[in-house]
Amino acid sequence: MPDPLSSGKPRKKVPYEFVLDALAGLSPWTRPMFGCLAVYVGDKIVLILREKPGSSSDNGVWLATTVEHHASLKRDFPNMRSIEVLGKEVTGWQVLPANAPDFEEAAMRACELVIGGDPRIGKIPNSRRTPSVKPPRMSPTSKRPKA
Repeated sequence: MPDPLSSGKPRKKVPYEFVLDALAGLSPWTRPMFGCLAVYVGDKIVLILREKPGSSSDNGVWLATTVEHHASLKRDFPNMRSIEVLGKEVTGWQVLPANAPDFEEAAMRACELVIGGDPRIGKIPNSRRTPSVKPPRMSPTSKRPKA
């Protein structure tokens, strides 16, 4: 008998589920993003988990960081690099590639940094603001309604 609460769609497998297990003590929450799975701790996005069959070069654990932290994180994660799918411009996002020989070890180290509150990982996303509604501008030739 079908589950009446199910939408009928099979649930996507969580990529690199061991990452969520490692962060469980922080009560992480997730949200789909870019066809991947964004991981939040509190109000910060900390990681994105990406495992796509087609373009696998950027599969792995994406770190939410800023350019100013790249050099110090590179010392902790020698195989970390910029994400190729985002273009040639360097962004705050960096990837621990799934095809790196130390992937699981690096991903667990990233979890340890998140658990420890390392300021190099995690960003508070821009709030989604609804544009304010402005009254229509009147052209100089428009007649103003009489009061």
